[in-house]
Amino acid sequence: MDSNALNAFLQKQIDQGHESEWIEWKHNNEDPQELGEYISALANAAALHRESSGYIIWGIDNASHKIVGTTFKPKQAKKGNEPLESWLSRLLNPRLHFRIHELIHDGKPVVICEIPAASHMPVRFSGEEFVRVGSSKKKLKDYPEKERALWQIFRGDRFENGIARPSVDADDVLGFIDYPAFFDLLKQTLPDNRRGILQRLIQEDVIREHSGDRYDVTNLDAILFAKKLDSFSPLARKAVRIILYKGSDRINAVKELVSPRGYAVGFEGLLEYVNDQLPQNEQIGQALRRNVGMYPQIAIRELIANALVHQDFLLSGTGPLVEIFTDRIEILNPGTPLIDPLRFIDEPPQSRNEILAALMRRMNICEERGSGIDKVVFSVELYQLPAPDFQVTSNHTKAVLYAPKKLSRMDIND
Repeated sequence: MDSNALNAFLQKQIDQGHESEWIEWKHNNEDPQELGEYISALANAAALHRESSGYIIWGIDNASHKIVGTTFKPKQAKKGNEPLESWLSRLLNPRLHFRIHELIHDGKPVVICEIPAASHMPVRFSGEEFVRVGSSKKKLKDYPEKERALWQIFRGDRFENGIARPSVDADDVLGFIDYPAFFDLLKQTLPDNRRGILQRLIQEDVIREHSGDRYDVTNLDAILFAKKLDSFSPLARKAVRIILYKGSDRINAVKELVSPRGYAVGFEGLLEYVNDQLPQNEQIGQALRRNVGMYPQIAIRELIANALVHQDFLLSGTGPLVEIFTDRIEILNPGTPLIDPLRFIDEPPQSRNEILAALMRRMNICEERGSGIDKVVFSVELYQLPAPDFQVTSNHTKAVLYAPKKLSRMDIND
């Protein structure tokens, strides 16, 4: 939220005259341990109440409900020799991208800690889960009915429905996302006014009305249509990385690129960049020479599309990765497959991210027919390459395409 939105939000809380289970008022309490416990409690309480965020507000008197100001300066505070924000983040599991705002309201200093709602599991601090009960912070394990309710919400929630950035004004919504590409990819006419554009985005559930002229940007919108994924801090690590190596190992990296755009609006550019880095073979026709890629473009396209669509977005600290070596290309995505790799060809398709997959199918980026791997295998055979390899680790799935090999150099697996 910008300063105007923060002041409007703060005034609304004062006008209401009371706390809620996802909003805590404080004066000058600076205890780091208690602050971490409150972050856990408010993240879990916000999820229970279907709020996008919870908040701690310093500078409001609990009794009079008036702005009294605060001396707490969290950006300067430390726990031991470690900055307070870093210490709090390290002890939260899963990590939260909470944000601390310092502002002046009615001439008095106020601090607001904006805490994303828990998304796929209860948030712990220092190994303990907390929740708000009324205006009190309690251990979640002491309230099994709330714990059950939380897990029911997590089981029913999908990544795509989560909020990447809450309470954004209309101009920023249209500034953060490439909305002309949205309409172009869906082959729809671009409305001639801002309200028409926003209404169409709401109908597709890529943004949601928040209050007034403010909107929540969903994960679906951000991951597919963001101009820059790092504008949405929870999704910044989901940007695709491409690394080119000199040789067949990871010792010498020649170049690295992080694709900054959302998957849908950046897909064709991503494919073009990857194909430009791959070795070329020269073919001589009757009159002209032409360069042909060592790997079939359809195989590259299908494997990258699969990595984007079928990844597990709930795994933090990792994202899709394309690594190019002299003798192979490896495409890695977070999450283990829902289908045994030995059955990729003949098993019916199954998607981990159904809403995202359906929208990407409408944009002709993926098919949802289960024919992608068939195309990969067929094109690899047509190019007379070794068979593709699909590997599964504890948290990732890797697809490997190999460069041409002489028969004498192939082993039994090849």
